[in-house]
Amino acid sequence: MNLKLTFFIAFISTFVIAQEKNYAESELSIPTNSVTINGTLLKPISTEKNALVILIPGSGPTDRDGNNVAMKNNSLKFLAEGLALNNIATYRYDKSVLALTKKDSAKIKKLTFNTFIEEAITVTQYFKKTQNYSRIIIAGHSQGSLVGMMAAQENADAFISLEGAGKTIDEILVEQISKQAPFLKDETVRVLSELKKGNMVEEFNPMLNSLFNKSVQPFLISWIKYNPQVELKKLTIPVLIINGTNDIQVNITDAELLHKANSTSKLVFIENMNHIFKEIKGDVNENMSSYTNPNLPIMNNLITVIVAFIKA
Repeated sequence: MNLKLTFFIAFISTFVIAQEKNYAESELSIPTNSVTINGTLLKPISTEKNALVILIPGSGPTDRDGNNVAMKNNSLKFLAEGLALNNIATYRYDKSVLALTKKDSAKIKKLTFNTFIEEAITVTQYFKKTQNYSRIIIAGHSQGSLVGMMAAQENADAFISLEGAGKTIDEILVEQISKQAPFLKDETVRVLSELKKGNMVEEFNPMLNSLFNKSVQPFLISWIKYNPQVELKKLTIPVLIINGTNDIQVNITDAELLHKANSTSKLVFIENMNHIFKEIKGDVNENMSSYTNPNLPIMNNLITVIVAFIKA
């Protein structure tokens, strides 16, 4: 192969890659009152202002890609990249607890649900001040849906709920305990009723320790007071509610409750999609295995629906 032909092939390969990845990727840290939020910004290579989607992760120590120590599925990473390929900028960030170390135990104990809301508001306002984007859309996944709808009030141009619960956390916990350990239901109701009043509970069945230990109770107290239906109803901006029909964590009835609370919202069910946006046509074992498969792509339908909503 001569030198000219080698150069030509190299040039064509580089051009194709550039065409496929039409965005720039950069690390971006944003200081808040609690911690510095660390995330990744994907910005389309364009002279025009693009819309920006801020992706808020779900519960637990979840990172910007939708992963944690127990599972790696790259759900939010794939979603961000899919939107960026459609000329929509994205910023996805790590949960604040990941920015803290064991030495910061005092700060970790002070983290509440309100902390997550304040951090999301700070991130949103940061991008608003830059005036680099045509619109700012908040998209919250799972627990991040409630965080997002709170942050979106007076701060965003649109809101997207991704597999978000339609009930308060106490209702959800009672439902889960009723199914998994019905003999603990009454005790669960008792503890939650006290937490709902803002009271710490000293004694409870040891079998519920992972759910109600002393370090978790302040967080639950701050979380339990927010009703997704009430908060979503406050939004006067465009709202998109998405739920997969194969989500084993959040039922489609939750999406219906949210839609009923905000009648102007758009409700979309994606057939065979599970909680982390993967296509599942088999049983619960296939569903669960997808949570630890970082190479399984998310459903294209999800990206299509979001892009259409943003560009409408």
